[in-house]
Amino acid sequence: MTETDGILALDGGGSKTLLIGVLRDATVLVRRAAGGSNPFDQPCWADVIADLVRPPVPFQIRAAAFGMAGYGESVATTRRQDDLADSLLPVPVRVRNDVEMACLGAFGGGPGVLLLSGTGSMAWARGADGHNMRVGGWGALFGDEGSAFWIGREALSLLTQALDGRDAGAADLVEPVCRYLGLTDGGDGIGAELLAWYSGLDHERSAVAAVARCVGDLAAEGSPSALALIDRAAAHLARHVGTARTALSNEAFVDQGLPWSHGGGTFACAALLDAVERRCGAPRPPLLPPVGGAVLEAAGLAGWAVDAAWISRLAAGLIESPIDDQGACDRAAGLNVMMPKLAPPPASRKKDTQDERD
Repeated sequence: MTETDGILALDGGGSKTLLIGVLRDATVLVRRAAGGSNPFDQPCWADVIADLVRPPVPFQIRAAAFGMAGYGESVATTRRQDDLADSLLPVPVRVRNDVEMACLGAFGGGPGVLLLSGTGSMAWARGADGHNMRVGGWGALFGDEGSAFWIGREALSLLTQALDGRDAGAADLVEPVCRYLGLTDGGDGIGAELLAWYSGLDHERSAVAAVARCVGDLAAEGSPSALALIDRAAAHLARHVGTARTALSNEAFVDQGLPWSHGGGTFACAALLDAVERRCGAPRPPLLPPVGGAVLEAAGLAGWAVDAAWISRLAAGLIESPIDDQGACDRAAGLNVMMPKLAPPPASRKKDTQDERD
């Protein structure tokens, strides 16, 4: 092995895909970004990934790890993702779900619960014995509690109940939410205008999820209805953490349970984060961003020694390194859509026979 040995790590999310090239000393030498690569809503997901991985890099690639959105959620799709990874590089490649990689990065490969709330919601947890579990993430129809979509939908439900008189207590939401939606009729026609707004949406999930920003602003201003809604969302999210802690904690975490961290745009709402913290204790700041988990996986696959100092150098490099934007199949950035894990991935792969679910 030479000093020019390196690894590749990919974080393929719903709105952005990031490729990192790292040397043995944790120097970040390559950083490329493109649009989303979730196979469930991005037809050219494979091209996005291939266009990032195929261009040459200034080192000898020893291993790679890909965190891919949707991995493990459909046997057929997972097989296509495996096949793509195998076809791109003649080195050992490990593929995991992008949320699992994010959890690895947040805790530096150690135990913990990563709670995510964006358009969807879920938690990924890793126990001290390396066992993984997933809580939530069942999608908008019958899950994603505490997510931006859930908050937005509940706010719209309160709005309609206030409009027709079923819940006079939610009246403080009517004027600001209608203004946020661009509804101008202050009289009896507001209901018809609201229905017209909804029927004209091109992307219902993202539009409804965006209402959560309005709710967060109202909570910051002290709106009783908004604060109550945010507290309900926090209770759902805290239940994700509590469920994982109960299942995976051991004697090492008997007092406070597994440490937890968080990610996703919904946590920009200070009231939400505070309400979850009251229930779960103070969160631990993530050691690495999501792509950092893929770096740790690839480093392990390459046989590199990784310690706390190495992780610190990597974290600094991920903050400082510029992005070479590949622009493949780019789309507007938004909150990631989180899909449920419905089926396990195949038991083995051509280059890596380790059980991906531990």
